[in-house]
Amino acid sequence: MIHAGLPMSFWAEAVNTMCFTQNRSLIHRIHKKTPYEMLKDRKSDVSFFHVFGCICYILNQRDPRSKFEPKADKGIFVGYSSISKAFRVFHVNRQCVEESIHVKFDEESYTDEKVTHSPSIFQELLSCPFDEAPSAGDKTDSSDSIVPVPCSLNRDTAATSADNSLGANETLESKDSPETDNVSVSNSPESASVTEHRDHPVDRIIGNIHDGVRTRSSVFNNFCMYVNFVSMILPDKVHTALQDADWIKAMQEELNEFERHKVWTLVPRPFGKTITGTRWVYRNKVDKNGIITRNKARLVAQGFTQIESIDYEETFAPVARIEAIRLFLAYASYMNFIVYQMDVKTAFLHGVLEEEVFLNQPPGFVDKDHPDYVYRLDKAVYGLKQAPRAWYETLTSYLLENGYRRGAIDNTLFIKNKGSYMVLVQIYVDDIIFGSPNETLSKEFAEIMSQRFEMSMMGKMTFFLGLEVQQQKSGISICQSKYISDLLVKYSLSDCKPASTPVSKTDKIHADPTGTDVNHSLYRGMIGSLLYLTASRPDIMFGTILCARFQANPKESHLMAVKHYAGCNLDNKSTSGGCHFLGNHLISWSSKKQTSVAISTAEADAIQITQNPVQHSKTKHIEIRHHFIRDNVEKGKVVLEHVKTSEQLADIFTKALDSQSTAYIIGELGMITL
Repeated sequence: MIHAGLPMSFWAEAVNTMCFTQNRSLIHRIHKKTPYEMLKDRKSDVSFFHVFGCICYILNQRDPRSKFEPKADKGIFVGYSSISKAFRVFHVNRQCVEESIHVKFDEESYTDEKVTHSPSIFQELLSCPFDEAPSAGDKTDSSDSIVPVPCSLNRDTAATSADNSLGANETLESKDSPETDNVSVSNSPESASVTEHRDHPVDRIIGNIHDGVRTRSSVFNNFCMYVNFVSMILPDKVHTALQDADWIKAMQEELNEFERHKVWTLVPRPFGKTITGTRWVYRNKVDKNGIITRNKARLVAQGFTQIESIDYEETFAPVARIEAIRLFLAYASYMNFIVYQMDVKTAFLHGVLEEEVFLNQPPGFVDKDHPDYVYRLDKAVYGLKQAPRAWYETLTSYLLENGYRRGAIDNTLFIKNKGSYMVLVQIYVDDIIFGSPNETLSKEFAEIMSQRFEMSMMGKMTFFLGLEVQQQKSGISICQSKYISDLLVKYSLSDCKPASTPVSKTDKIHADPTGTDVNHSLYRGMIGSLLYLTASRPDIMFGTILCARFQANPKESHLMAVKHYAGCNLDNKSTSGGCHFLGNHLISWSSKKQTSVAISTAEADAIQITQNPVQHSKTKHIEIRHHFIRDNVEKGKVVLEHVKTSEQLADIFTKALDSQSTAYIIGELGMITL
């Protein structure tokens, strides 16, 4: 404790941790065994031991957070759980002890913050006096007495009560308050509602007024009611869950959803048919205070046992491309309307199956009268190979029935015209974005979806497919700033210096067969992360594509190039690149290495040739799409204009540039610094 700089209130935690580690340590050499080994008859694993009092970070699985907030909270390691493999962590913000297995340790750092414990249950028992009856001389009105406030007992505080109990001889301090006839405190999670009467001034109230009025029995009752409300233990097997009434209730609720959606029918086991297994997946739902409020059980099919062409035919379900999302946002910005977002709850349970699929009865819920029967599925369930396609077909049919047209090229785009306005709908599995210049059409679409499906309205679109979206009157912008920050921390590049250009013109990279090998998974992970980042960063597209060419056998020089974006001097093959605009809005870009070496300048200038309808022997190998462009130029549908070399925006996707050219092109592409 002295080394960690922790106060005396952590004495019990320190003693428990000492006992835990001593029981797994070789104390007396004459026995040649640890106490744990002598008791359990097996050697103990000490690989999970950590330094007591060190700084750690616990995964935040309780508080609802936005996608841009930290995933972990700061804490202090104070021991090990006695009932599981979890670690005990003192949460700095909540001032309580939590148990979790999702903890990362920084054993070289210790806290320099003021740390105190929350009152334990024993402290509350000793500090809360019995209710006293008023004396005969006191005249009080029940309407003017202190209003009782429901007391919520923190689970973590109760769990650590034995370690943090206080002596009975400790005194309680009263809260001083100015004398007023009426004192009102807002009834919120941070404060309780209190009414003061002149016969009961606030300065005579013992203890914290925010804790409400409780007796010893009420503390125990509230605690017991909370424990019996939901199960705090997450089962790993079905037979464990079946021993807990709360999890049985959760599983029954899931089966009730199946009945409500008419997902299946119990039938005799068919001969010669494949029967797919099922399994339960368990999760705990928590509220904003981190208290477990609901036990959630989900029944999923073991789709890995399905055989193609026997159990299913088609599994493909179209999803919106990232380019389609950017095009949608560009059009919304041009037409100046708001894009909204919604989510379909239990989407796959709405999908109607075309194939005949049979499932085993759920473990623990086998029909007593027909134990050998199986379920024939009428609708899809989570885990089936064809579930996404079945859901897409169901949603598509419903939208077509309500007057929406499906896009000819993009099958995830649906349009409905009404007068001079139209509403646009883009689908990505169960996530839907929509909008219209006429707000009435947007509300109409939301109502149509709510009539058939159970929807979760998410309001204005702010985050979709990893893109942070900001909708303003001046336009719509997308970025991945949170992802970039996480990426720098993940690869220990937080202190790196910024570069003026994404690709160096002087430093070149090559195959480097004699170079030092590096971790292939690390290199490919960095490349994959950068490719995902190009969804909002066209300026790094060329550098990322260059480094991606060495994923088969990366060397140390290639790893450094990923961090610094060096140029490439591998072969004579050219790189094709380009970008597309909708008006002034950039919607797509690409950079790709050509499959063969250009054998003539005519091939490199193919677009210029399309302006002149002359065939030449050296142009026969040019692809048909170039002739298609030429035909459209002749018809006047496409206009080709000459662009100066200094104004060629596609250069940033094909070669390394100096800082001045890079800054100019980035500005023309519409990129800004947030």
